[in-house]
Order: sequence, then C-alpha cells, then structure tokens
Amino acid sequence: MLRLTATLALLALVTALPGSAQTLRGSPTSIERQRTIAVRHDFTFLNTSADVQRFVSLGLLVRVPGGADYELSGVSFPYARPQVRTFIERLSAQYLAACGERLVVTSLTRPLNRQPRNASTESVHPTGLAVDLRMSRRASCQRWLESTLLSLEGRGLAEATRERSPPHYHVVVFPTAYENFVARVTGAITSDAPASAGPETAEYRVGRGDSLWLIAQKFGTNIASLRVLNGITGSRIVPGQRLRVPAERADQQPD
Repeated sequence: MLRLTATLALLALVTALPGSAQTLRGSPTSIERQRTIAVRHDFTFLNTSADVQRFVSLGLLVRVPGGADYELSGVSFPYARPQVRTFIERLSAQYLAACGERLVVTSLTRPLNRQPRNASTESVHPTGLAVDLRMSRRASCQRWLESTLLSLEGRGLAEATRERSPPHYHVVVFPTAYENFVARVTGAITSDAPASAGPETAEYRVGRGDSLWLIAQKFGTNIASLRVLNGITGSRIVPGQRLRVPAERADQQPD
C-alpha cells in the first residue's frame, strides 16, 4: 500500500509534454520532436570534424571524459552540449548505485559527414544534443534504465529510443528543461563545477539499514519527494550513497 501511494504521489509530480510518447519504441513524431527542440534552441547541425573542433574551441561543446561512473566506447568525438554532459554524469552515478556497473557511452556529437548509414537524416547527433548508451546484458539493469528514461520523458526533460542494431538507447536531452530541472533539485545552475546544495537541500550519506522510507521519516518528507529530489525511480539505495534531503530537518540531525 505504501509503495502504491508513493507511486501515485510521484505521478502527481510529473508533468508530461503534450503528445509525449511514453515509450522507447521511437516514431517519426519522436524524431520530429527532437529536431524541433534543436531548431528551437538555434543549435547548428555540424557538417565536419573541423566544425566540431571549432565549437569545442568556442566553448559551445564540452569534453565528456569518462570517469569512475561511466566509460566511453568507440566514441569518435567525445564532446557534447554542457547539459548532455551533466545528464551523463548524474545518470551514471545513479546507474552505478542501482546496478553495480558503469554506464557505457557509445556515441555523442557526430557531424553530418560521419553519420552511419542507418542513421536518420533527421538525427540531432550533429548538434551535440544526443547520447547513445549501451544496453546492459543484465535484465535488471535494462529495466532500471528504461524506467528512468521513461520518467525523464514524462517530465519533458528528454526523449529516448531503444535501438536494436546494435542494442543501445538513443537519448536526446532537452537542454533548457533539463538545466532548469537540475537547478531546481540541486539549487545550482548546471556548469563545469559539480552541483552543490542550495539553501533548501542538504546532503545525507546513506547508512546501514537505511531505506527511502526511513530517510523520508527522518527528514519529514515522503518517498516520492526523495525520488524526485534525487532523480531516482526505484527504491534501492546502498550504504555510502549520497542523497539530497530537506535542509531544515538535516540541520537538526546529529553529526
């Protein structure tokens, strides 16, 4: 009953875009929506590798280096829009905590003259808004990632498609909507620096025996709010994991 109540509460917090697909199957409408977002932001469709390097030098694209939470595999141009890098960093940390394995990025910015033969002519990879993520062989990890991507779609923050050849997830980040979301849940604007706590949230380190329900009770909130605050969809947390919690109650907790 508690899980059902939390789920309903989470759904009440989610505002979907009109016509949002809420599926990972993909469609011409989905592709059109992705391109509309790119055009609306006046993002250039880069033609060559020289164009990519020029945008990097201008600071319009940033390097996606890989790290403890995610790795790059076969990525020819390890650059993306700043919001996409923030998306990868946040998602990969949550994915590692939930699944115990690193997220694998297989494609980022890709100029028009380096598109594969099976790529859509409407692809937004040349704008730096897209990222491809390798599909895990573990069914539990597939379910977690797909649930998370669908949640992001429902909030109007991204558009995701499950591709078959090779098996991967194609994700387009909606830059302004996602940047505003990150600013809201962290209290900081996305930037090259790690997100820091704002005046309304604090950081809590998960201890042994903790659950989302216990943490929600401790800080006078609910499971649904904790999920939204931390960008998670499941209930699994692990000792040592860091969560955002209401600051006013966190100040009352002993060290």
